[in-house]
Amino acid sequence: MLDPLIEGFKGLVSGLVALVKGLWFSAIWPIRTAHQFMVRRAMWIRIAIGLVIFPILISYAFFIWNASWIRDYDIHYADKFNMTNTTVSAGDQVAVEGGTDTTRTCGRSFTVDAVKYLIDFNVNKNTWMSSHPLYKMGFFGVDWDHTWILDNKAAFQRGIHQAVGRTAIEISDRLGRVRGTSQIDPDLKDARGNVQFNQYTWYFNPFDSQPFGPTTPTPSYFRRTIDKLESYQARLMKCEATFDARADNLMQFLDRIANDIGSTSASLKTRAEDYNSGWFDTRADDIFMNAKGQLYAYYGILRAVRVDFSQVIETRGLNALWDQMEAQTLSAVMLEPSIISNGDEDGWLMPTHLTTIGFYILRVRSNLVELRSILDR
Repeated sequence: MLDPLIEGFKGLVSGLVALVKGLWFSAIWPIRTAHQFMVRRAMWIRIAIGLVIFPILISYAFFIWNASWIRDYDIHYADKFNMTNTTVSAGDQVAVEGGTDTTRTCGRSFTVDAVKYLIDFNVNKNTWMSSHPLYKMGFFGVDWDHTWILDNKAAFQRGIHQAVGRTAIEISDRLGRVRGTSQIDPDLKDARGNVQFNQYTWYFNPFDSQPFGPTTPTPSYFRRTIDKLESYQARLMKCEATFDARADNLMQFLDRIANDIGSTSASLKTRAEDYNSGWFDTRADDIFMNAKGQLYAYYGILRAVRVDFSQVIETRGLNALWDQMEAQTLSAVMLEPSIISNGDEDGWLMPTHLTTIGFYILRVRSNLVELRSILDR
């Protein structure tokens, strides 16, 4: 009775062995063909071909080195801002008595510090992958975002930048202006424009891009944002700039963040419902990492916002709910699946990581909505 089962198992093993052999020979075929071609050529031809191929191999080696992991990844990066000893909200004068135009100082904005840190993390501590020419070329014409490899870092960086861009706009349009009606701060205006620059621009744009020809790459624009924010921060600490830490500004900021992560939650839901390929969903990893990058950024930003609006949060009794929101965000950021899967919600073999992180995002959004409702009373 067991003979057919044993024979079937042997056939399965033989098929797997044949598949592995086929994949192996397919993988080494280009190398064997190239070797045979080089052996039959004259020495000067080999040297000429080597001079062409060697730089390409070196370029791909550096690309893989940069794309393989995220440098200086630190969930608790906001601890570096030294916020614990702060006694005033952002923009408030530190010493009122005896202060003059040349001696008075005001509180710094830790939200600005968070944005600066995240941009520096994206383009200085790490290579900005989305505008890298080899990333733009794809894998034999296939977009890296549609593969299983070398796309997670780029997705994570874009998630961070989505949160950074949203925050920079809020600082420029509302927080850096008196009741949102005064003239826009020139440094913040430039910072907003630079941070909104196209994320995929390299030193040279191809024919299908506008404008065509040599141009300034994306990371250079993002670095200019850091410079402008540093200039604004210096003027703010001299009481020469504005950070309007009012309750209605905080309410609107939280509302914008809730809408932003709500859109991400909707994208996760759509992908989880329409595709249940488990480990074989080539888009699941970058969608997951994009959401994680966004939450990674907002975790530090919201910790900084808490200090900048400390008087409002203390007066309205929001500390306990804010603690809960930070804990929920941290739980989402700490998700570290070895292989990101998009399986059925009731599946037993392949988990559904998209639904998992989407669940955490909804909990964070619920906390943000509750905080906003309290501020609106």
